[in-house]
Amino acid sequence: MKVVHYIPSIGKSGGGVSAYLQLLSHNLGQLVELHIVCHLCDNELQLTNCKVHYIESSIKHPLKMKHEFCALLDNLKPDVVHVNGCWMLQCSWTVFWAKAKGYPVALSPHGMLEPWDIKKNYWIKKLPALLLYQKHSIKISDVLVATAEKEKENLLALGYNSNVAVVPNGVIVDGIGCKESWEERKQILFLALYRKNKGIDILMEAVAKIKQQLNGWKIVIAGIESDYTVVELNEMAIRLNISDMVDVVGGLFGDDKWDAYCSSDVFVLPTLNENFGIVIAESYLCGTPVITTKGAPWSMIEKYNCGWWIDRTVDELTYAIIDFVHTPIEKRRLMGLQGRQLVKERFASDIVAKQIVELYNSII
Repeated sequence: MKVVHYIPSIGKSGGGVSAYLQLLSHNLGQLVELHIVCHLCDNELQLTNCKVHYIESSIKHPLKMKHEFCALLDNLKPDVVHVNGCWMLQCSWTVFWAKAKGYPVALSPHGMLEPWDIKKNYWIKKLPALLLYQKHSIKISDVLVATAEKEKENLLALGYNSNVAVVPNGVIVDGIGCKESWEERKQILFLALYRKNKGIDILMEAVAKIKQQLNGWKIVIAGIESDYTVVELNEMAIRLNISDMVDVVGGLFGDDKWDAYCSSDVFVLPTLNENFGIVIAESYLCGTPVITTKGAPWSMIEKYNCGWWIDRTVDELTYAIIDFVHTPIEKRRLMGLQGRQLVKERFASDIVAKQIVELYNSII
């Protein structure tokens, strides 16, 4: 099978969407002939088991982009085209052009069609985009790919396309070792894009409420600048009088990222909405328990008894952090190991790659 994936960027600043393709290609490229079509950018992630092709990116030159993309399709003659992302004109264009040539198309919104995301800049950006191109590209896609049942429900509720399949994001488990010690480091880790929906403000407010009970603890806030900058987050910590506890470190990649997971006692993500939450899986893979909110589709946390899945309020997060602090080290170890087992059983990239191939076969 020959597969073409289109993604606007494989740069590190692309966040979860770029990381998704990096993880997926690791194993998908061992099952199919995989080609990635994208635009040139800085600080690209390294993708394996695939061939990367670059095409024109500017919406000022649509004919050039169309010519380059269609020429690739004519040359490669893929069995399926998989488009990643919404709202950017380029994403819809690639759907239109692939369908015009008769290729089956899978579209992964990556959470960009969630109610919260659609409401953001709705009148200025989202409604015009829906009317002009986005709704049509959703309708004509052969399948929409959700990463969790909740995202599937929300996609079906839009009423644009009834063919929605659930394939979770994959995590490369090979070569990622589990922490060897759960000895308390007194470190809480947050790692995600610095977006408002990720709940950095909620975490800081919760820490401020129990500052005395967290005496000696450090709160590491890692991620790429987006709605917030490093300066703004440091100013937030100063306003809440917790700047001595908070360390805003910016983006972490490679070994630095894995070291942060392993050297933290607990990972916290008070998110408003996630279509998956790859950072949660990564934390568990390292054996570090997680506190996250019900905006993340991780209800299985309760079944596996490997963390806290709570309502998204400052009070609920405060209680969860206190509960964790008072959890014995041996129980933390068991929680971390059970979380790692959860990820290996349900989200290992080789398992997910086989699921996505089965989906491709269903639309070819």
